Amino acid sequence: MRRSASSSPARTIARVLLGGALVFAGTSHLTFARDDFRAQVPEFVPLKTDTTVLASGVAEIGLGAALLLTRGRTRTAVGSIAAAFFVAVFPGNIAQLVHHRDAFGLDSDRKRALRLLGQPLLIAVSLWSTRPRARA
Repeated sequence: MRRSASSSPARTIARVLLGGALVFAGTSHLTFARDDFRAQVPEFVPLKTDTTVLASGVAEIGLGAALLLTRGRTRTAVGSIAAAFFVAVFPGNIAQLVHHRDAFGLDSDRKRALRLLGQPLLIAVSLWSTRPRARA
């Protein structure tokens, strides 16, 4: 049986971890971490804060499930959508730093700034883990 060009163990592990993390994060938006996520919603978002948190939680659950379940070109598209999602929520992370909002154990500007550095990694993993590896 021939393996799919996109199923290298490292890519699969990264994709499954990211998918699981998104499902967990999305679930936490809807339940136990809802207040922490409310603190991240920038003032310029036109929706109500709670609506924004709920919508982003549902989106994260959907993206996480799609990362876990899709294949082929659909998986590649999901990776691009996940990367775009991480770009779209980045202003919330910036707002948390600028407005000195404590959430998720990020209780100092240094910790909040370090978190910002993780966002490009999430974007990169979204894209890399869903793309076919180069053929030799």
